[in-house]
Amino acid sequence: MSHLFQGPLPPAPPPSEPVVATAVILHREGPRGREVVLVRRGKDLRFAGGWHAFPGGRLDPEDLALPVGGAVGPDAALVACAMRELFEETGVLLARGRERVGLAERIAARRALLDGALSFGAFLVAHGLALDARDLVPAGRWITPEHLPLRYDARLFLAALPGSEVAEIWPGELADGSLRPAADALAAWARGEMLLHPPNLNALRTLARQGPIDLAALRDPPHRDGFVAHRIEFQEGFFLAALRTPTLPPATHTNCWLVPDQGGLAVVDPGAPDPREQALLFAVVDGLAAEGRPPTAIWLTHTHPDHTGAVAALAARHRLPVRAHPRAAPRLPGVELAPLREGERLGGRFRVLETPGHAPEHLAFLDEDTGALLCGDLVSTLSTIVIDPPEGDMAEYERQLARVAALGPRTLYPAHGPPVPDAPGRLAAYRAHRREREALVLAALADPAPLAEITARAYADTPPVAHPIAARSCLAVLLKLQAEGRARLDGELWRAN
Repeated sequence: MSHLFQGPLPPAPPPSEPVVATAVILHREGPRGREVVLVRRGKDLRFAGGWHAFPGGRLDPEDLALPVGGAVGPDAALVACAMRELFEETGVLLARGRERVGLAERIAARRALLDGALSFGAFLVAHGLALDARDLVPAGRWITPEHLPLRYDARLFLAALPGSEVAEIWPGELADGSLRPAADALAAWARGEMLLHPPNLNALRTLARQGPIDLAALRDPPHRDGFVAHRIEFQEGFFLAALRTPTLPPATHTNCWLVPDQGGLAVVDPGAPDPREQALLFAVVDGLAAEGRPPTAIWLTHTHPDHTGAVAALAARHRLPVRAHPRAAPRLPGVELAPLREGERLGGRFRVLETPGHAPEHLAFLDEDTGALLCGDLVSTLSTIVIDPPEGDMAEYERQLARVAALGPRTLYPAHGPPVPDAPGRLAAYRAHRREREALVLAALADPAPLAEITARAYADTPPVAHPIAARSCLAVLLKLQAEGRARLDGELWRAN
């Protein structure tokens, strides 16, 4: 949120209602340890696009009507959902009597299911198949935290892969997938090659251990409160404390990242001014410190209030140095800053990048070990970033997007919204969106008009309640066009040159 914007903020959206869903941890014993079926979700999916997960999906109304041996009511529907999604996503059929269904019949039925031409119930009846709850072992329940825009109430099930079954992932909603040793998957996660949500990370860690599968560890893992994870580690050593802040909708929280620093963890953008939110941050920091990962420093991407609200309290509590761009000092009176400059290395692995445009003191931190980019407000994965003149500069912002894209980061860790494993794709989309918006602003200049009218024309896809905010980015585009000689301001009217 800009220091300069003085208008009222649109109301923050309420937390979304969790969607009931299931996932199946499909496993077998392999020559190199226990193996699991993991899928990679399509990059364009609204929830966890590009992430790795277990096969599964949301409860369908049809699931409520399917008979399931050994279960009734909602329990039966969850089993039916899990078995249907497993068949649709992997081709693995756990129904009783499956040996009677040939490969060609399975392929045809699976295609028809995915195309919507056949129901799972009709497929079961046509082949005399029966679902039985004893073929799945309940393996826990997880509810997505409130800070994410799309939430699930997910039940996990455990199932041994029958020797006659082969998992085959078809490209489409899923990008790919395979049966792989759980230990190998964890190693890829540690290298930053895959992102995992807490349910999947906990399951992989549990199944990678030797010996019988620990059902208690699956069903009742640590660091949870009411089925909601309060410790979130998306790749090894990258922890999230999502804190409610006075930020711009659709965001309601600012991501405070805790990342590897020499001998501990650096805390990036502790933004919450509310003592209750600060208490949540302190609990995360204290819990990690008790395990030998103490806080070592505070790093700031920039000094907007939704990124700095807890800086003074956290620095005083743990006697932490605060690292930021030299231009940040006037914005944080009473906080002693140690300046950062382009090219410095933090923690032996994070390269400091000066990325002005959203704010003149904006920094990003590129992890040269894994390609993770702590990008602050350079990119949001919830919406576009507001560029608010005069501290916001659209031309400079677009230059920085191009420069950072050329560095080839792997994963974006933004201040607002979930991480994105396809950093090149998201940066390219962001740059394309800016070009499209600039074209709309140019088109809106066909008839000279004041800023408010130009905004209404160029941001017709934006709700009117958000037009005062959109006007700031619209002004930034107009100033860029003016500097390029493509627009000019006559009195209060903007017109094309």
